Amino acid sequence: MKITTWNVNGYRAALNKDAFTWVPEIDPDILCLQEIKVHLDQITEDQATINSYQSVWNPAERKGYSGTASFYKSAPEEIEKGFGVEEFDNEGRVIRFRMGDLYLYNIYFPNGGQENKRVPFKLDFYAKLLEICDDLHQQGKKMIITGDFNTAHKEIDLANPKSNEKNTGFLPEERVWIDKYLEHGFVDAFRVLHPEEEVYTWWTYRFSSRERNVGWRLDYFLVSDDLMPRVEDVVVHSEIMGSDHCPVSLILKD
Repeated sequence: MKITTWNVNGYRAALNKDAFTWVPEIDPDILCLQEIKVHLDQITEDQATINSYQSVWNPAERKGYSGTASFYKSAPEEIEKGFGVEEFDNEGRVIRFRMGDLYLYNIYFPNGGQENKRVPFKLDFYAKLLEICDDLHQQGKKMIITGDFNTAHKEIDLANPKSNEKNTGFLPEERVWIDKYLEHGFVDAFRVLHPEEEVYTWWTYRFSSRERNVGWRLDYFLVSDDLMPRVEDVVVHSEIMGSDHCPVSLILKD
């Protein structure tokens, strides 16, 4: 099974760039999109379709902002949107699939915002998700959390760590939450398989950052410890354009 995640930074903008031409070649079983910034009444039925996938959409209440969508070949046994917490759910940040005892979370984690004003909201979001995941782990369930975490975990995960220590996305109080997930039964699948690789998944549009590969690794697959033996690889598709992020794929043994 292959699961691919991508922050498209606007679904309509991606369509205008013909940005999904890579999908047949990579051929994910599930495609998780974040920051779709669109409601279904703003696009046609054809535009809402990628190849022959079925899909579920969770847009933010506010148009042009946030939101997630998940595309799938085989229908999951359960689909759930949000946490049941209004302040998080009205931003359309979460879609959860259940496939047997495996739960897949497609998540667009909050950004800390200008002058770091939304950092408390972001940390509360991390805490609520971990509370839910702890309960599922206690029930013996396995999980995959993917999406745009809006946090670079270690210095290796961004090109300029020293100059970003006081910026959201690399604040100590943000990074420690990745540590907490790793202490609560998760592993960062890419970093386990590629411990020394300096690779990024997001580049600012400014300063020709992508051309110079001055970026951040913000898009992750955190998987339950006991699921890691099934992980064959995590592939960063840095060659794929169409957003300020690139897609990332998790490949699982069937």
